[in-house]
Amino acid sequence: MFKITIGIFLSLQKRAALALDTTETTQIRCTMAEKKSKLAEIKTKPTVASVEDFINTIPEEQKRKDSFVILEMMKEASGEEPVLWGSSLIGFGTKRYKSAATGREVDWLKIGFSPRKANLSLYINVGIAEHAETLKKLGKHKTGVGCLYINKLADVDLDVLKGMIAASLDKK
Repeated sequence: MFKITIGIFLSLQKRAALALDTTETTQIRCTMAEKKSKLAEIKTKPTVASVEDFINTIPEEQKRKDSFVILEMMKEASGEEPVLWGSSLIGFGTKRYKSAATGREVDWLKIGFSPRKANLSLYINVGIAEHAETLKKLGKHKTGVGCLYINKLADVDLDVLKGMIAASLDKK
């Protein structure tokens, strides 16, 4: 089996048709090179460090309290125990994601959050278009590709946030 591009294939096919004896049958099979998936090596990996100990090191009291609330919300929604990924990302469950563009695969958390200096970053696969109405009801926030950024929980409706977390888990 030969792996050739379509343009070269058509050119060869025309030449072969001109050179072939009409009493013979020739079959040419052309296949596209299949993208092989490869598990990507990522820097942020699950650790055995204590999630509670990590949260207790957060200097800002309000962010620390909010982190414990989010911890319980995600624990309840996912049914999973929290795991510290890297030095500052708290994740619940894992899933293998595959890039449609490259075929590469990566094991990553289903949902999670990180109490960053600037805000609380929630990794809940927020699609801006599909959650537009829900996001309007949420309260003060910002969004990224798959993240929801909240300064403090007092700025948002907790019931709406719980619904978004549950919807994210249902989607995955």
